[in-house]
Amino acid sequence: MAKGQPNQAQMASMLAGASELKSRILFVLGILIVYRLGTHIPLPGIDAYALAQYQQQLQNGVLGMFNMFTGGAFARMSVFALNVMPYITASIIMQLMTTVSPQLSELKKEGETGRRKINQYTRYFTVILALVQGFGLAAGMEGATVQVSNETMNVVTGGGMAFRLQTALTLMTGTMFVMWLGEQINSRGIGNGISIIIFAGIVSELPRALFQTFELASAGSLSPLLVAGIFALVILVMGFVVFMETSMRKVPIQYPKRQMVGGFTGGTAEVSHMPMKLNTAGVIPAIFASSLLLLPMSVANFNPNAPWAQWVGVWFAPGKPLWTALFVALIVFFCFFYTAIVFNPDETADNLKKSGGFIPGIRPGKSTAVYLDFMMTRLTVIGAAYMAFVCVLPEILNSQLTVPFYLGGTSILIVVSVTIDLITRVQSHLIAQRYESLLKKSPLAGRKAKGTA
Repeated sequence: MAKGQPNQAQMASMLAGASELKSRILFVLGILIVYRLGTHIPLPGIDAYALAQYQQQLQNGVLGMFNMFTGGAFARMSVFALNVMPYITASIIMQLMTTVSPQLSELKKEGETGRRKINQYTRYFTVILALVQGFGLAAGMEGATVQVSNETMNVVTGGGMAFRLQTALTLMTGTMFVMWLGEQINSRGIGNGISIIIFAGIVSELPRALFQTFELASAGSLSPLLVAGIFALVILVMGFVVFMETSMRKVPIQYPKRQMVGGFTGGTAEVSHMPMKLNTAGVIPAIFASSLLLLPMSVANFNPNAPWAQWVGVWFAPGKPLWTALFVALIVFFCFFYTAIVFNPDETADNLKKSGGFIPGIRPGKSTAVYLDFMMTRLTVIGAAYMAFVCVLPEILNSQLTVPFYLGGTSILIVVSVTIDLITRVQSHLIAQRYESLLKKSPLAGRKAKGTA
C-alpha cells in the first residue's frame, strides 16, 4: 500500500461518518417537507377566495415581515400561521427573567438540570402566548372584508366565539408542532432547528417573488433599472454579511515552556490564538427584535377598528421613524444581552489561568477578565452597528420604492447566517470523523487494543 493512502479500517470509518452525515441531512430535509406541507393546510372557517384577494396587502409593511417569517403560512392562514413566533417571544421573556428573578437565576446555575426546567417553563409560556395571539388573530380576521366586483365579502365564513376558540387552539397546536420539529432537528439532524425552519420559510418565498418581479418588469410596471438595482443591493448586502460574519479578532495566548525529564524545560513557549467573533450573538438579535416588533400588531388584531390599533398599523410599519428607532434600539440591546450570556470573561480568564495560559502583557486573573471584557465590548459595538445597518437599510429603501414583494434586511441576514452555520457544522462533522479515523490508526490505540486483549 502506498504511503499516505488510507487502509481499509480508515476507509470504513470515513464511509461510516459520511453515511451518518448523509442520514442527518436527509432527516432535516424530511422535517422541512413536513413543515412545508403544514403551511398549506388552511384553517377551518376561512373563505379561500376572499383571503386570496385580501392577502395582497401583506406584501409590504409589518404584515409582510410576519408573512416572511412564516414562509407564506400567515398569508394563507394555515395551521402554521403563527409559526415559531410565540416560542421566540417566550424565549426572550424567559432569558430576560433569568437576569432579574433570583429563582430562575439559581436554576440557570444548576447546569443541564436547570436548563431543562427553564425550557419547560418556556414551553408553558409558549402555549399561553400562542393561545392569546391566536385568539387575537381570529378576532381580527372576523372583521376583515374585501371588495370584489362591487360586492363585500367576509374573509371568515362563520364567526363567533366558537370560531375564535377553535382557531386559537388550532394555531397553538401548530406552533407547538413546529417547535417540536425544530427540537427534532437539534437532536437528530444538523444545525439549529428553529433557525433552519425560519430559513426554509424565507427561501420558499423567493421563487414566487422572483417570478412576480420578472413578470412586472416584462409588463413594464417596473423599470429594468430598478430591478437591476434591487438585485445589486441584495448581492452587495449578502457579500457584506458574509465578510462581517466571518470576521474575528485573534487574541494571542501564550503557554509556558514544557517541563522535561530531570526538571529541565525544553522547547519554546507555545503561542496560540483565541478567536473572538465580531458578531458573537449571530442572527439571534435580529430575530428577537423582529419578533418583539410584531407583537403590537398581534395585539392590535383584537380590535382592528380602534384608533389605537390603526395608529399601531401606521407607525409600526417598516421604514417609519418610530419603527426604525425601536428596531435599532432592540438590535443593539439584544446584541449586548446575548453576548453577555454566551461569553463570560471571568470564566474564560479563570480557565486560562488554570491551564497556564496568559495574554502577553496582561496579568492572569482579574486583569485578563477586564481586558477580555473590554475587547468583547468593542467588538460588540461594531457588530451591533453592522447588524442594525444591514437590517434597517433595506427596510427603509423598501418603504421608499415600489417593490412587489417584501424585501427585508433581516431575511437576508438570516439566510446568509444560517447557510454559514450549516457549512461550518458540516465541516466540523467531517473533521471530527477524520480525527477519529486517525486516532484508530495511531500506535497508542494499537497498544491499548493489545493490552485490552
